[in-house]
Amino acid sequence: MNELTKTDNTVKELVSKTLAELVTDNIRSAIVFEEFGLDFCCRGNRSLSDACKEKNIEVEKVAAQLNELSEKTNGNLQADDWSLDFLVDYIMNNHHQYVRKMIPIITLHADKVASVHGKNHPETIKIADLFLAVREELEMHMMKEERILFPQIKQMVLTKNEDGQFFPPSFGSIQNPIRMMEYEHTSAGDALYQIRELSNNYSHPEDACNTFKALYSELKELEEDLHKHIHLENNILFPKSITLEAELNGYKK
Repeated sequence: MNELTKTDNTVKELVSKTLAELVTDNIRSAIVFEEFGLDFCCRGNRSLSDACKEKNIEVEKVAAQLNELSEKTNGNLQADDWSLDFLVDYIMNNHHQYVRKMIPIITLHADKVASVHGKNHPETIKIADLFLAVREELEMHMMKEERILFPQIKQMVLTKNEDGQFFPPSFGSIQNPIRMMEYEHTSAGDALYQIRELSNNYSHPEDACNTFKALYSELKELEEDLHKHIHLENNILFPKSITLEAELNGYKK
């Protein structure tokens, strides 16, 4: 097989995979999807071909960048191979901690920018209001995950490892809180997308002060982190947890 045929086959394979599968294979694919504005977390079940078609993007350009990326790295972060209890700890220690660190900083900057620049840039007032809603939702969301969903996932892993008896949780099935978490992921993602639109893809105006510039940089970084965070949960942790519960209940999903 010559190199041209090999490349063509690789591109065909890439465009037929879903965005979620591509990021699961190589977490650095997220960099490419961020560049083209392709949602790989909440709406990651679409094929690359369909996602590009919806956005009127040339799928060959995206596939070429993904192919180049795969030649440079093997992904390093192979979260799909991790145990579920380790993945839970990773999400809490990295993504939850990051969100808790950044929320008060971004809130302070958003309020200051809206107060100082709101007259000339009214979009900053809307951004501050939207971020307040995002903050409240994320704080409640993480608390529910850490107090309800994640402990149940860890308990299921322990039950399987020790070959113990499985007792269904008080909320019936792991699928119930998972459905709620997925809904909240979409809600937070949509709000941050609105912020990105209002900020013209986080492009600060010429008269922006340093706080204004810092705010847009922080919001961009938060959204990118949230995309990776949601991907790990929606596309890896949640489906595998549902499968594990089914196994413990004595039947296959």
